[in-house]
Amino acid sequence: QVQLVESGGGSVQAGGSLRLSCLASGYTYSSNCMGWFRQAPGKEREGVAAIYTGSGSTYYADSVKGRFTISQENAKNTVYLQMNSLKPEDSAMYYCAADGPPSCLWGTSTSWYSYADYGYWGQGTQVTVSS
Repeated sequence: QVQLVESGGGSVQAGGSLRLSCLASGYTYSSNCMGWFRQAPGKEREGVAAIYTGSGSTYYADSVKGRFTISQENAKNTVYLQMNSLKPEDSAMYYCAADGPPSCLWGTSTSWYSYADYGYWGQGTQVTVSS
């Protein structure tokens, strides 16, 4: 049974930092495209960042480049999202996803941000940034 368990969300002031964790189990963690998505009330789910756990190729949405960093700790089957310089517009439910598009491997994927291309999802962790 595939499980993705997110943690690390919370409430911070603008300019603050949070680190989200996604612990994966029940499937082949290595060589897999894993992503972080977020969804604010009334908005569509959007891709924030992704990583291919084999090659380490990473992807970022323009809105978070330079502020967020996705990383992996393969020995712990865990993917992280370090979020710095947080803004109120970063407030959302953040979801971890796995089994994303194989094209993630090459560092040139044009579908890493498509939530329809991921097969497994966690329950989400809330991030709230106050001004």
